[in-house]
Amino acid sequence: MSTMAQQHEGLEALLNNSTLGDTGLEEAIRYIYGRRLPQLAISSELQEIADKQNFQIAGYMINAQEEQLRRPRRVKIAAIQNQIVLPTTAPIYEQRDAILRRVGLMIETAAGAGAQIVCLQEAWTMPFAFCTRERLPWTEFAESAENGPSTKFLQQLAQKHGIVIISPILERDESKDEVIWNTAVIISHTGKVLGKTRKNHIPRVGDFNESTYYMESTLGHPVFETAFGKIAVNICYGRHHPQNWMMFALNGAEIIFNPSATVSGLSEALWPIEARNAAIANHVYTMGINRVGTEVFPNEFTSGNGKPAHKDFGHFYGSSYIAAPDGSRTPGLSRVKDGVLICEVDLNLIRQCKDNWGFKMTQRLDLYAKSFTEAAKADYKPHVIKEYH
Repeated sequence: MSTMAQQHEGLEALLNNSTLGDTGLEEAIRYIYGRRLPQLAISSELQEIADKQNFQIAGYMINAQEEQLRRPRRVKIAAIQNQIVLPTTAPIYEQRDAILRRVGLMIETAAGAGAQIVCLQEAWTMPFAFCTRERLPWTEFAESAENGPSTKFLQQLAQKHGIVIISPILERDESKDEVIWNTAVIISHTGKVLGKTRKNHIPRVGDFNESTYYMESTLGHPVFETAFGKIAVNICYGRHHPQNWMMFALNGAEIIFNPSATVSGLSEALWPIEARNAAIANHVYTMGINRVGTEVFPNEFTSGNGKPAHKDFGHFYGSSYIAAPDGSRTPGLSRVKDGVLICEVDLNLIRQCKDNWGFKMTQRLDLYAKSFTEAAKADYKPHVIKEYH
């Protein structure tokens, strides 16, 4: 289970409790979020469910200018962030099933609010146990992307509500040597598995010992054409690599989801910036989803930094948000609480921003293709001009 000792609720709570006054608060919101976004109405029934089940629910709208020849292309997208439910010492199937029940309820709530695409956090069916470097019992959470228990569970929900669900899991590739991958399964609104993508960049920093469990994806940058728009999934650490976002956008993605698991003290200063910057640079919508809570493991492990051994990874700070191609973004969910974030976005804003800023027109792919090709060579020498005496 998770602990929340001495963790602050987050920036939004600070703003709401500030003494800035109405004018000062509006200016602060403009500086931080680009503009104040209209709120999406959440029914009293859904709010009551969220309150009773102790999770946050928030809704916003990102509009585009009206056009004469194109109708609005509005789609409701949702992020779900959650803590683990049972202690990491509980039997594996009990841990997994408890999370499925919890997240299932949150998906039902998001669907009730009109969500059409729902994205879950990285490795959502399990504790983020890769810090331990232990194989068992954690690798027992790995499952088939096509036929695993979480996929079958979500297929029922997708078909029932007519929604697309992005399910990031620890995959056991049963078709090829039973190798483990960090994978996102895309489940269509029909309930069928549309496809899967895998994590392109694996961290080797701090307690993120993931490279001892799985390697980098070989699937490239696939984009999935759904009934509600073209989507892609940039898993966790890939958000630190601008070219990763760019390739998904070049392949036609309109919304790029970034399911993550990252902790305070390491990346929190980067979190509000990276997905937002990617939305601007690539003329797309982006969604950052981060798990929440502090997960404590049975055995101590070290971080290779000379500090004492410990049993927790640190605090997963949630703060999930959605960013638009015009630079605006929603407020984030809580740093300490489960949550559902829903946003109605107008995909017409993508082309409007392309026309306004012209980043696609001016990005000079030919120039960088040549430079990247040279830089990838083993004998590459940086182009540095020096003054010689």
